[in-house]
Amino acid sequence: MDSFSQLDATAQADLVRRREVSPADLVDAAIARLERLNPPLNAVIHPALERARELARSPRLPPGPLCGVPLLMKDLGGEEAGAPYHAGMRFLQSAGWTAPASGHLSEKFLAAGLVSLGRTNTPELGLMPTAEPLAYGATRNPWNLEYSAGGSSGGAAAAVAAGIVPIAHASDGGGSIRIPAAHCGLVGLKPTRGRVSFGPGLGERWNGFSCELVVTRSVRDTAAVLDAVNGPMPGDPYFAERPPGPYVAELPRAPGALRVGVMRRPPRGGEIDASCVAAVDRAAAILADLGHSLEEAHPEALDDPAAVVAFVDIVAANIARALESWGEKVGRAVAADDVEALTWGLAERGRAVSAPQLLAHLEYVHRFGRRVAAWWGSGFDLLLTPTTAAPPPPIGFLTGTAAEPFRGYARAAPYGCFTLPFNMTGQPAISLPLHRTTVGVADLPLGVQLAAAYGREDLLLRVAAQIEQAHPWAQRWPSLL
Repeated sequence: MDSFSQLDATAQADLVRRREVSPADLVDAAIARLERLNPPLNAVIHPALERARELARSPRLPPGPLCGVPLLMKDLGGEEAGAPYHAGMRFLQSAGWTAPASGHLSEKFLAAGLVSLGRTNTPELGLMPTAEPLAYGATRNPWNLEYSAGGSSGGAAAAVAAGIVPIAHASDGGGSIRIPAAHCGLVGLKPTRGRVSFGPGLGERWNGFSCELVVTRSVRDTAAVLDAVNGPMPGDPYFAERPPGPYVAELPRAPGALRVGVMRRPPRGGEIDASCVAAVDRAAAILADLGHSLEEAHPEALDDPAAVVAFVDIVAANIARALESWGEKVGRAVAADDVEALTWGLAERGRAVSAPQLLAHLEYVHRFGRRVAAWWGSGFDLLLTPTTAAPPPPIGFLTGTAAEPFRGYARAAPYGCFTLPFNMTGQPAISLPLHRTTVGVADLPLGVQLAAAYGREDLLLRVAAQIEQAHPWAQRWPSLL
């Protein structure tokens, strides 16, 4: 373990700012950690170590607020010109596909002074809450290598939890920032829809369900990165209004006494592990001790079974289009044996959704969002839930087979039930690492989720910082180190 491994990004950047270390010092140390820790984790699948070393020593490195801090990019979104981009797909792996241009998000990371060490593992097209693609194999949880690190940003979360880098790019279409953050003991903020640009390649992803940011070990790092990357870019079809000031300035501000609804059971019923209930109960007790008012309440719309049907059909239609689009780019149509059985099965379902049906689903999603927002309009400030209804699963539990392509997809229901509604509504939500569970002999992290009204990342970050100060988690590290 080196002297930087347990410092968050803010602390590392402060060392560079004070000229106590150079960007090259931070990057070299992170590369050494990557080379030592990645083999058992399989978190980083496209290392770009010499490129990182060169940038860290170059006058081209911008002197931004996070200058010299190493990060990793998820291999889904966050395009880097000339770097491999496979989105967990054997089809793109076989084609040797590289990104022709950088996305705005990657450019903003660079402008902040961040140095990419490469790209991390993700399930095919981000479809599952575990990172176990056939193309690259399973990413393992640094707290116990027999368990999943979550998904779809599993490689990102495993790398940060292991201390390889302090922050890593992540994206979230149904929980893919928050679920791996919960499984790996990290902070994971899903920002408001339109807060971070998908340009220039896309205007939105999954009809607005998806968004991008990072997983981190501290609330202040999440705020600092959000400050660096938020805001519209030319041609964005819509965007969230810029905040009046920096998000980092929100952290020391007291949130006041808030009215918090508590949801201790999954939407639409279903089973929940007792440890996940214990996690939300502990968080509720912490919030009560901090002076907030709590009551068991939640938006009634969350229990509408039609929400899941609309979500799955919209995602399936997007997967069908994604396969068509990648075939156009590569110059060869994607066939069934080019992708995993689940991906092909969802694409087939998506092809069966007619244009009028898709529009009807989108109309439903808009109505659903208004129904959920009405609960916040009735006087509640936050909703507290478990992040997931089950603890991290063993490796292989969420995978399918050719004979049962939807086996893992069906088993995944407890992992997205609390998270996906807020992808549909576009609201911000954050997972915080406040609890642990014992699964056999495995002591694994569990997260709790706080959701706020549209555009209120400021409130989430204030409360998260208040909780972090009262019950810090920075001293907890996996034994892998």
